[in-house]
Amino acid sequence: MKPGTPRLLRGINDRAALDLLLSHGPLTRARLGELTGLSKPTASQLLARLEEAGLVITSGSAYGGRGPRAQLYAVNPDAAYVAGLDVTAARIEAAVADVTGRIVGEYQLRTPRRANPDAVAHVVAALDGACASAGLPVARVRRVAIGTPGAFDPRTRRLRYARHLPGWHEPDLLDRLAAEIGRPIDVDNDVNLVAIAERAAGAARDVDDFAVLWAAEGIGAALVIGGRLHVGATGGAGEVGFLPLPGMPLVRDVRRGNAGAFQELAGAPAVLALAREHGIRTTNPAAAVTTALARAGAGDRGAERMLRTLASRFALGISAMVAVVDPALIILAGDILTAGGPRLLALVADELGSLAAARPRLELAQVHDRPVLAGALRTALDATRDEVFDTVPHPAIVSGTARPGH
Repeated sequence: MKPGTPRLLRGINDRAALDLLLSHGPLTRARLGELTGLSKPTASQLLARLEEAGLVITSGSAYGGRGPRAQLYAVNPDAAYVAGLDVTAARIEAAVADVTGRIVGEYQLRTPRRANPDAVAHVVAALDGACASAGLPVARVRRVAIGTPGAFDPRTRRLRYARHLPGWHEPDLLDRLAAEIGRPIDVDNDVNLVAIAERAAGAARDVDDFAVLWAAEGIGAALVIGGRLHVGATGGAGEVGFLPLPGMPLVRDVRRGNAGAFQELAGAPAVLALAREHGIRTTNPAAAVTTALARAGAGDRGAERMLRTLASRFALGISAMVAVVDPALIILAGDILTAGGPRLLALVADELGSLAAARPRLELAQVHDRPVLAGALRTALDATRDEVFDTVPHPAIVSGTARPGH
């Protein structure tokens, strides 16, 4: 056996045990041995090693049986903490989670429009607020993941496709964030983070090729190909709001705005206009869809026509995506699409069947509670667990640079 191999095998077993404790909850030594295939002595040595490293703690006793109660072991939640931030033009929502994924602190910072807002100061204030809510100093947070509209171009490190996000277009923004926060930072497109959340705990579990279509105030998409997010050369993969579609005005200069294309056909203003045409008046596009569902269920033919028209518009955009990517699954997400529920999903699927050569499975998003924030926390957790749970010594690597995407 080569030198160092036993240590490597111990590291592999340690990580497997920690992952099992995360997914199954507290386990006895015997049960952990069964799940890992390790002998009782080896499982005991493993748990002792992880306890000494501060990664595992005892967590009560198992019930049942006539003999002594077996000790339960769990991942030590205090081993590490991460933060996730969901940034929009109106607010920043921040949360801190322990290494098990449990949220321990939350904070929302309103960011009203002002001249020359300081995005870095806003991020720091939101992070400070979430840490204060958790009762933790910011220094305990090992990693921060941030979701924003648009995407940071990996070549220029500047935000693109999100002109409505004031203060986030400074050329040195990522460097300033890294310097101010002083720990590794990941910044990614908000819909990409929704895809990460859906793959971790939603409709895309065990799916390697899928797309997320997000429809809320704006329209966007995320693509996962071969199990990896596809972000494109400039970070703009999935910016389907600019997707040219038959009958819609072309976006001639995307640097100045997005009047036309898929956004013009099915974005929030278009949904509200369609609702008004059918006698539904509201300022909330998701509410317009739920009202149409209720009225259609009561026999209102105008509301039924609205739903069918809306479904055909979404199916048109999806058919273009399918022709290029051919995913196995498309997840409908965002307030507008999820408000439509199974009824709108069925109408979109029926229309798509006549437009697209491929027939991907369509599902509604399953991560309903702040999906962008959930994806940000998952991104930070995955990277932090890789670092903290690695019990095989490596040369020290110092990282403090914000990076766009993955």
